[in-house]
Amino acid sequence: MARAMGATIAFRGGGGEPGRAEIDSRDVNGGELFFGLAGERDDGGAFAANAIEAGAWGVVVTPDRAGRLGAEDGPAWVFGAVDPLAALQRLAGFWRRQLEATVIGITGSVGKTSVKDMTRAMLPGRVHASEQNLNTEIGLPLTVLAAPVDTEYLVLEMAMRGPGQIAELAAIAEPDVGVITNVGPVHVELLGSVEAVAAAKAELIEGLGAGGTVVAPAEAGPLEPHLASLPNVVRYGDGGDVTVLQSEVDEAGTTATVLTPDGSQEFSFPFFEAHNLANAQASIAAGLAAGATVRQLAERAGDISFSSLRGERIDLGSRGLVINDCYNANPISMRAALEHLAGLDGRRIAVLGTMAELGPDQDRFHTEIGDLARELGIDTVVGVGPVAGGYRPDHWVADTTEAAQVVEPLLGPDAKVLVKGSRSAGLEDVSERLAGQKPGAPATSGRDTVV
Repeated sequence: MARAMGATIAFRGGGGEPGRAEIDSRDVNGGELFFGLAGERDDGGAFAANAIEAGAWGVVVTPDRAGRLGAEDGPAWVFGAVDPLAALQRLAGFWRRQLEATVIGITGSVGKTSVKDMTRAMLPGRVHASEQNLNTEIGLPLTVLAAPVDTEYLVLEMAMRGPGQIAELAAIAEPDVGVITNVGPVHVELLGSVEAVAAAKAELIEGLGAGGTVVAPAEAGPLEPHLASLPNVVRYGDGGDVTVLQSEVDEAGTTATVLTPDGSQEFSFPFFEAHNLANAQASIAAGLAAGATVRQLAERAGDISFSSLRGERIDLGSRGLVINDCYNANPISMRAALEHLAGLDGRRIAVLGTMAELGPDQDRFHTEIGDLARELGIDTVVGVGPVAGGYRPDHWVADTTEAAQVVEPLLGPDAKVLVKGSRSAGLEDVSERLAGQKPGAPATSGRDTVV
């Protein structure tokens, strides 16, 4: 382990091996390898003694801190590493190479979490996947290190905020299959253009192992130049290698006949949205690229469930239905969510927060989404926060408390309320208030759906 991490052993602890990696000493309850990472406000290494006291198998801290830990702190291994985060990543890369697993890396401007959740559900055998938002330079290695030794498929979501970050994650994961769901005007504020976003996402292609397969949309837009001349590309969507021949939505969900290189197959999905059917095609393509058969994937499609805050359906009884989609928002996902809302019966109410990181064109993007809501016939639009004024909403409020107060009188048996915004907007507070919960409590929800 020390060699894999590029670390030295400052103190030898007991036998065995750690059960998992941990970065928060408060979550140590016995048997973990604690990494003392430096944060914006605190240095996690300062809590290494607390982790040992709580039962950590070992700790990884900077050499100076390692030198101050010893037998008096407890029977734990102490490793000294100049950069504990790099040590975490190196150990994850080592463990990935020990696993006899097929690794699927998933990124994209929209839908990567949905595709990850669907792929995890449909793959046969022993599957380990990213939980919630463990998709960063910290979360991804934690996910890899949590994979059991008998893992057959490792499904990893990869987030990106700047150039080089997908490449960093791919170097750890060494994926066999790389899925890029799409490229849109997300992170333009940081990268400058949609073309630059495409180049950053395409780092996943460069990080594939020899003989790796790329899964991409049939209409790839600005990603297209990065796909030219690649030997192994599976396209999904209209005109692609994996495409829906026909579909039908009823009270149970969506039934679709899907054409694939492995033949056509009927799938029964537990969701209702058209955009999730597109995500499902990406997941089917990923599963086929990973070696599963289309029949195996179809057999498990009914087990699909989604991560929280992504289109959770909260039944308010006689007061209506809330679609709690507060995890993220950008022009692509906002359009899809509004189109789904417009297709529902009853009075349609959209509570919309800021779409973040859109760069100098953010005002235009917000105005276009507001115009779209009116074109689709959304009955009431509530904008939350200063930037949300760009929607030109029917009601413009300062915060989530006011938003809930505006929406409450509009509720009724036929009310359908979409609550959506970027994570920084914190609109889950609106959903919780409408559901009669204390803000911050877990929402009671039915079937999840996700953008």
